[in-house]
Amino acid sequence: MAIPTSPKERNLNASAAVAAAVVPAAGRGERLGPGAPKALRELGGVPLLVHAVRALARSRAVGLVVVAAPADGVAEVAALLDSHGLDGKDIKVVAGGATRQESVRLGLAAVPAEFDVVLVHDAARPLVPVDVVDAVAAAVRGGAVAVVPGVPLADTVKRVVPQPGAPEPVLDTPDRACLRAVQTPQGFRHATLSEVHEKALAEEAGGTLPPVTDDAGLVEHYGGQVVVVPGHEEAFKVTRPLDLVLAEAVLARRRASDGF
Repeated sequence: MAIPTSPKERNLNASAAVAAAVVPAAGRGERLGPGAPKALRELGGVPLLVHAVRALARSRAVGLVVVAAPADGVAEVAALLDSHGLDGKDIKVVAGGATRQESVRLGLAAVPAEFDVVLVHDAARPLVPVDVVDAVAAAVRGGAVAVVPGVPLADTVKRVVPQPGAPEPVLDTPDRACLRAVQTPQGFRHATLSEVHEKALAEEAGGTLPPVTDDAGLVEHYGGQVVVVPGHEEAFKVTRPLDLVLAEAVLARRRASDGF
């Protein structure tokens, strides 16, 4: 895999496509059941991670993809991506961490400063359309500091008092017209994402960081403005066995219609 090595080469890449993408792929994904790490589970005979990296590589806005792999599997993941012909873009594999947040931070550290925009994409969202990738990158280039793709909710949502395993009292019913299910890739100004991760690392060490499930949540936590652009129903996250069945169906339809 070609990796930019000189400042001149990196500048050429950055000027052609200002976005780099970080793919945290070090988690095991226990909800999918026993077996290989979630990112290496197969969809249509190809690992989820390969599908996700291909989706990013198809975007003309992306010039570098950094994959944060399991610490003991960096060479394996690099060989896997190489074996699937992902050599049209610069791809770098680094050791990830014990948490998603740590993996993003470690992946971000491998992104050259010349890239003004950084996208963060879940390896478990293998079928995100390239239009969504392009739209997120374009919104950051247009001036937003943090951008997430999102889709309206089809179901009514209840806010409850959590009581796992027991009936849970309902507190209220939010207006779903104001709610969005957030997807990835999420896009950020490079400086903004680096800053919030540095602050989070310090807060985490002090035990004061509240639970945050995505990078946009970190930006919100530190007072930044996050905006939503339209996502896509096929950018869903493969988390449970039923999601994998749905992904197989979507992939089969794509392959039948356009040779995907």
